[in-house]
Amino acid sequence: MRAEVSGKSRSDARDNRARILAVARVAFAAEGLDVPIREIARRAQVGPATVYRHFPAKEALLAEVFAEPMALCSTVVEEGLKEADPWRGFCLVVEKLMEVHALDRGLSRAFISRLPYLAAERDRAIRLVLLLVRRAKEAGELRPDFVMEDFVLAMMANEGIRAESPEARVAASRRFAALMIQSFRANPVREPLPPAARLAPVR
Repeated sequence: MRAEVSGKSRSDARDNRARILAVARVAFAAEGLDVPIREIARRAQVGPATVYRHFPAKEALLAEVFAEPMALCSTVVEEGLKEADPWRGFCLVVEKLMEVHALDRGLSRAFISRLPYLAAERDRAIRLVLLLVRRAKEAGELRPDFVMEDFVLAMMANEGIRAESPEARVAASRRFAALMIQSFRANPVREPLPPAARLAPVR
C-alpha cells in the first residue's frame, strides 16, 4: 500500500511539474516575463508552494521554459552559416529569428536578461551570429559599421509588435525584417516589402 501511495505521489508531482511548465510557456510567450509565479500557479491549478518546490526561483522556471527556444535560435543561425552565400544566410537568420521571437514575447527578454542558467546557450548563439556577421561583411554585402548591438536592437523592436492574432504578428514581423535587412545592407537594393499586417490598436 505504501509503495502505491509513493508511486502516486511521484506521478502527481510529475503531472504538476509538466502542467506548470506548459502554463508558463504559454504565459511567458503571450505576455512576457513579468507574469508572476502566483499567477502561473493559479492557471496551473496548484499552489505557489508547489511551483517553488519544483522551481526554487523564478529564474529556474524561466531557464527551463526557454532552454528549448534558445537552442532553436542557435540551430537557426547554424542553418544560416551553411548557406553558400553569406548574405543570403544572414537574411534567412534575421527573418527566421524575428518570426520565432514574434510568436514568443518572452524569448527576446530571456535572451538579453543574462539569466545564468541560459548563459552557455546564449553565448553560443552570439558567437554563431558574430561569425555570420563577419562572413557577410567580408562578402561586401553587410554594411561595415554594423555591430551586434544593431542586431539586438532589431530583435527588441520586433518583440514589441502587437497584432490581433499570431498570424498577423508573423506577417508584421516579416515586413519589419525586410525593412531591417534593407537598412543593414552595404548597398541597399530597393525591393518590394511583404504585405503590411493589421496591428493591434495602441492603448
